[in-house]
Amino acid sequence: SGMSVRDISRHRERSAGIEVSHDTVSRITDEVLEEMRAWQSRPLEAIYPIVYVDALVAKVRDGSSVRNKAVNIAVGIDCEGEKHVLGIWVAPAEGAKAWGQAFAQLRNRGLEDIIIVCCDGLGGLGEEITAAWPAATVQTCTVHLIRAASRYGSYTDRKGLCQAMRPIYTAADMDAAEAALLEFAGSPLGEKYPAAVSVWERAWDRFIPFLEFAPPIRKV
Repeated sequence: SGMSVRDISRHRERSAGIEVSHDTVSRITDEVLEEMRAWQSRPLEAIYPIVYVDALVAKVRDGSSVRNKAVNIAVGIDCEGEKHVLGIWVAPAEGAKAWGQAFAQLRNRGLEDIIIVCCDGLGGLGEEITAAWPAATVQTCTVHLIRAASRYGSYTDRKGLCQAMRPIYTAADMDAAEAALLEFAGSPLGEKYPAAVSVWERAWDRFIPFLEFAPPIRKV
């Protein structure tokens, strides 16, 4: 959506030295668009054990200007362990409401149940997930948590912060993880960066489901 037919033919000429008429470009893009629309509405499996949802910010041409928009992406792992992009939706900005519409579309395409939905800590997103799939476990992505917490550290402390937080997410169970969080909060780095401790506290209910699984599933 960011390039005109003229842009595409100019790019082909510059990069490959091939002249392509506007008509040809038009015909090819129309065919690709048709395939893309079919892909966007294709039927899905009834169950995907794990689904990841996240947004990327991309520059998208909107009329005559280029704006930052959220590109919401859902990736599912099927019962055979294969990864599939379930859908891509462009929204004006990342928000739980846009995700709610995407989830309704996934349900309409046949996705009846998910065991774990892994996502970042976007406000209201967990509620949209459980509204669409009441039995799903909402799991905050541990990498997002580590990144969000380590952002509060100065550049020189970041590595140390990451090491200090490691016992929390490698803990054997919930009790051990709670003890590790308390230890981190009372450590020199935890006391220096209480906002990093708060990141874990706020996300706690949606971080702990992960601890019930064996290390190979945790890695996923």
